[in-house]
Parts: sequence; C-alpha cells; structure tokens
Amino acid sequence: MDYDIAIIGLGPAGSTLARLLDPSFKVIALDKKHQSSNGGFSKPCGGLLANDAQKAFIRQKLNMPIDILTNPQIFSVKTYDLQTQLIRNYQRSYVNFNRHKFDLWLKSLIPSTVTVCHNTLCKEVRRIIDGYQITYITDDRIEHKITAKYIVGADGANSVVRRMRYPNHSIRQYVAIQQWFNEEHSNPFYSCIFDNKLTNCYAWSISKDGYFIFGGAFPKKTANEHFELLKEKLTKQGFIFGTPIKTEKCLVVYPNRFRDFYTGNENIFLIGEAAGFISASSLEGISYALDSAEILSKILNNNHPKPNASYYQKTIQLRLKLYSKIVKAKILTTPLWRKLIMKSKIQHINTI
Repeated sequence: MDYDIAIIGLGPAGSTLARLLDPSFKVIALDKKHQSSNGGFSKPCGGLLANDAQKAFIRQKLNMPIDILTNPQIFSVKTYDLQTQLIRNYQRSYVNFNRHKFDLWLKSLIPSTVTVCHNTLCKEVRRIIDGYQITYITDDRIEHKITAKYIVGADGANSVVRRMRYPNHSIRQYVAIQQWFNEEHSNPFYSCIFDNKLTNCYAWSISKDGYFIFGGAFPKKTANEHFELLKEKLTKQGFIFGTPIKTEKCLVVYPNRFRDFYTGNENIFLIGEAAGFISASSLEGISYALDSAEILSKILNNNHPKPNASYYQKTIQLRLKLYSKIVKAKILTTPLWRKLIMKSKIQHINTI
C-alpha cells in the first residue's frame, strides 16, 4: 500500500482526524477546497458554533483565533412560524464565526507528516487485494491513483465514498441554498424560519460582519423556486434582502431513521455528515464531525484488531443522541406541535 490511511474530505471531520492520528501512520488527505481564503468550495452554513462543538474544542485543547470570529455575537434566535404568524425569541449561546475561514484554520492544524492535496476531486474508490485504490483529479486535471489500507469518508452529504461503496445505504438529501446581502437591518439578528408549505425542514438567517446571510434547506425538485418564494414571504415580515452578493449551494443530509447513521465496514469508515451524523432538528453537524473524528482517531491509534466493529460500538451514544434530534425535528416540523410549543411561550424571552 502507498498509504496506511486515506482521508477523503477535509471539513471539520477530516481535518480533525488528520490532526489527531498518530504520526507513525502514513496518511494522505484529499480536499476539494483551495488552500487560500478565496476561491474553491464554500459550504452554505450560518457559521455558528454550538455548545457541543465548544465542548469538543475544550477536550481537544483548541482555541479559536480571533480573526475567525465575526460581528456581532448574538445571544438569541428569533423563531418565525409563517403559518401561524407566531414569533418567539429563544436564548442561545452560539459563537458567530466565518465558516470558510474556520475550515481553512482546521486544515492548517494538520501536521506536516500528513500528505494534503488541495483542490482535489476524488473520482473512485475501488476494492483491491489488502486495501483500496483511489482515483483522484488535481487542479491541473491530471488523474492520479494511490492505494491505502484504510479509507475514511469525511466528504459530507454527497459522499463519494458512501455512494460508491454503500449504494444500499442511501440517506435523504435536501438542497441547502444560502445568499449573502449587504446588511441593512437596523438591529442585526439571528433567525430560524418554519413554513411547511415550502419545506418540511427549515430556513435561517444570520448577521455577520456587515452582511446579512439568508439560507434554507429544501426538497431537490423545488429548491430554487421555494427559496425565492420564502424570501418574498419574509420581506413582508420586515426582512431586507436587496441584491445578492453571492449564492452558495450544496446537498445536505436530513436523517429520519436510525439506520440512516452508517459507519462503514471492511476498513472503510464514515465520519461526520458522510455517516449521517447531523442534527435533523437544527442541521448542526460540526459537533458530531469533531466527536466522530475523535472517536475514530483513538481506535486507529490503538491499532484495534477490529476497528470497524469498535467504531460502530463507540458511536452508539452519538447515534442515539442524533436519533433524539430526529424525534425533536418531527415535533418541530409538525405545524400543530410547533404551534402548541410556541403558543406556550416556554423559554420565550420578551424584548423591550
């Protein structure tokens, strides 16, 4: 084998694993993002660090550089139910940051012992004797082939590893669309929007460094149309959009069954969103990316004789927690239950 471990994807999951692996391993990591702060893939993401992700940072002794943080830091989410016209404010202790810079910072922490290929697209993962052959294309359009004993799919919702090696373990996908505008609201805010007529998921907005970012997750066939219809509805609620500065799109997984969480087998491991590890109730995936990468790194570093079985066992608590998010999502996206919760004003904070 050319390498002991090949990591496909360097989002929070892949970068964390690459950083935590023992330097005795010969590791290669392929990533479709450019190394520079401009250009390359940029994931549609509100850029908010949740409590569980902050706990992972504490465990891993990580401190976020100040240049990744953005203004303002907002301590509540304004929740809109467009079908009942109810609006509530709920306290949240998120950290507001620039997601693209965040991803590049995590990549910068990867030790020099790891071979990192930027702006690289993985095309195929094929089984061979004693391991796998990976075919990938670099930014110069040259095709390369390498072999590795272990494969780690950390390549997100549209994971090529999951699609090619486990076609029978598909998972529901939505299209996430996000647009950036110049901030024109007098009082910046963070919001969560529900409208079952346009999506049975949800939409969001966040103010960030002079920009107003609006996004949402929609069924594939109607994503663009329903995104624009939702903007029209929110304009009547006082949202100010103007002319979009940029638009970002990607697929996002939306688990709705326990078996949607799949960890891999035969020396292939899925971590982060590639494994389905994302909250169905909030689409928050960074904390689960960090946790699953940390779990797998310990198993591989200890040279466990049955690493796939061990990884499956060690992620049971993670999967149970994520299943509780599926239950929560079903409640929040059911109009009657959502109406009852919001009308009760539980945890709602009145504003002056």
